[in-house]
Amino acid sequence: MTSKTPLRVLCVDDHRIVREGIALILSREPDITVVSSAATAQEAIVEFERHLPDITLMDLRLGDNSGIDAIREIRRKHPTARIVVLTMYQGDEDIHRALSAGAATYLLKDALSDDLIRVVREVHAGGSPMGPDVKARLDRRAAQPALTPREVQVLQLVSQGKRNKEIAAILGLSEDTVPVHVKNIFAKLKVNERTAAVNVALRRGIIHIE
Repeated sequence: MTSKTPLRVLCVDDHRIVREGIALILSREPDITVVSSAATAQEAIVEFERHLPDITLMDLRLGDNSGIDAIREIRRKHPTARIVVLTMYQGDEDIHRALSAGAATYLLKDALSDDLIRVVREVHAGGSPMGPDVKARLDRRAAQPALTPREVQVLQLVSQGKRNKEIAAILGLSEDTVPVHVKNIFAKLKVNERTAAVNVALRRGIIHIE
């Protein structure tokens, strides 16, 4: 597959060696060229505006913010932007948030280089190719009750070792409200204590520990 006008790619990742590796893989293809790279969410937005690439490869963990925020901002300004998430995060909640923010598809960094090239071309052609492992994670998420934004906030603070009184003060809640949220979190995650809730949430990408 070749084209007179090369497919233009922006690569966003906070690790230079990863950006250079991806650029090397893609540059071997006669119909693909990497026009720019970025290490942070803000740089990604700036470089997208500067180059208006056909495809943006976006990691979720960036130097200054989440790749989700960059995806959302780029898509807000450019609704037709085609963004492929390329990340190590495998949690079903990570996948859901990225696609909800406007990513065309979600690819794990352990994918083969041939898969990366294929996905870039398919997304450029208007497709949203989804690997079976990613689809399976989304299907499992859809079958489980979702945590509310407030419950996620509470759980993030639980992961930091905060007790109910501290969580109530930080979130401006009554002390009686926090145990109710914790109880709901346990029920939704099918656990019965805080450490297990944190472990499940980390595995699914509901929360992250920076």
